[in-house]
Amino acid sequence: MNAFEFILASRRVVRPEGVGPASILVRGGRIAEVTPGAAAAPRTGGIAVTDVGDSVVMPGLVDTHVHVNDPDRAEWEGFETATRAAASGGVTTIFDMPVHSVPPTTSRDAFHEKTEAAAGRLRVDVGFWGGLVPGNLAELSPLRASGVFGYACSLCPSDVPEFPAVTEHDLLLATERLGDTPFLIHAEWPSLLRPWQGRPEKYASYLDSRPRAAENEAVARVVRLSRESGTPIHILHISSAESLDAIARAKGEGMSVTAETCPQYLCFDSEEIPDGATEFKCAPPIRERENRERLWRGLADETLDMVVSDHCPCPPEAKKRDSGDFAEARGGISSLGLTLAATWTAASERGFSLEDLARWMSAAPARLAGVSAWKGAIEAGKNADFVVWNPETQWRVEPERLHQRHKLTPWAGSVLKGVVEATYLKGMKIYERGEFPSSPRGEILLSA
Repeated sequence: MNAFEFILASRRVVRPEGVGPASILVRGGRIAEVTPGAAAAPRTGGIAVTDVGDSVVMPGLVDTHVHVNDPDRAEWEGFETATRAAASGGVTTIFDMPVHSVPPTTSRDAFHEKTEAAAGRLRVDVGFWGGLVPGNLAELSPLRASGVFGYACSLCPSDVPEFPAVTEHDLLLATERLGDTPFLIHAEWPSLLRPWQGRPEKYASYLDSRPRAAENEAVARVVRLSRESGTPIHILHISSAESLDAIARAKGEGMSVTAETCPQYLCFDSEEIPDGATEFKCAPPIRERENRERLWRGLADETLDMVVSDHCPCPPEAKKRDSGDFAEARGGISSLGLTLAATWTAASERGFSLEDLARWMSAAPARLAGVSAWKGAIEAGKNADFVVWNPETQWRVEPERLHQRHKLTPWAGSVLKGVVEATYLKGMKIYERGEFPSSPRGEILLSA
């Protein structure tokens, strides 16, 4: 029997055509054939059939916004732990952000250091974004030629000195030179961010320091830049629902503008964050309940294209959880193994479907990264990347059982709906019910 040839069958296979019974013939790491209908009987030639019954088979998730922090900040996360966490949550492909590693991925040499650090340590496939920072314009073309899928930058200061903010002029020069390459932008306008005021343990004090106006202004500016230059622009981690109008107008004009949001903005609201709970600190911040519900409407009308993690961990001591000091705590939320269940729990309460989930978390991120020819859907010819999961089963998040390096997460103790039973990467089972049955098999992805 060829170990790389088998049939995966379920009564709930999520395909572009909808959800229903189907059998998926896997051969050589790819989907050779999808047959709608009841599970196929074992064929002549000894092809094994794995029938998962009522468990859902969905395309493996593609997470285009992950901070692995490796090399040289691997004590924050690292390729081994990040990709284990991804596999445990049904994520089969991640794209690493250029910030937080040392050096950041802002030059060809730094990119080569990054890929050397990743080699042989990956449980899922990993691609990379390059970074745009002041002064590295000449490095952008070599980065692209080396294999990055696009460029990420921030309009406001990041939390590390190695990755400074760009100006509008920096962004304009870069888009003029490389206007056909996606630019991913952290959109908060720096002059509208406010000095800290109020008690340090109050989340409201942190929220006041990063008002909606800063995000709204930055989004309006990058939309205008895309309109003038024709550059594909992707807006990272939308938290302000007020910015959705500018994005919707751009889409209505046929512009190449896409936008993402993240589970933390869809699951939590600022009114419920306790004093001192610094595990909720991220930038842009988690906002009010009414704002959260407007983000859901933005997903419903497709103003927002996708849901990705923005997994951005750091050591617990850097989160200042003991003192509860939001002013001093480092931002970033750890969530990589939880995004499927967290998003589904909140989405199903609002009447969204499994098809919506697959569109937000598999198909749309694959399109953004330019890998949709072989990832992001269950179709013949694509990689045999699957998550097998039970969307009805509830479970409680026990941090010590998570596979990320550090266990502090705002979902600790939450009851979520949706248990990942198995994850397949190119036809090989890489995760099953808390175990990792194979050695690391992920590959480094390079852009064409």
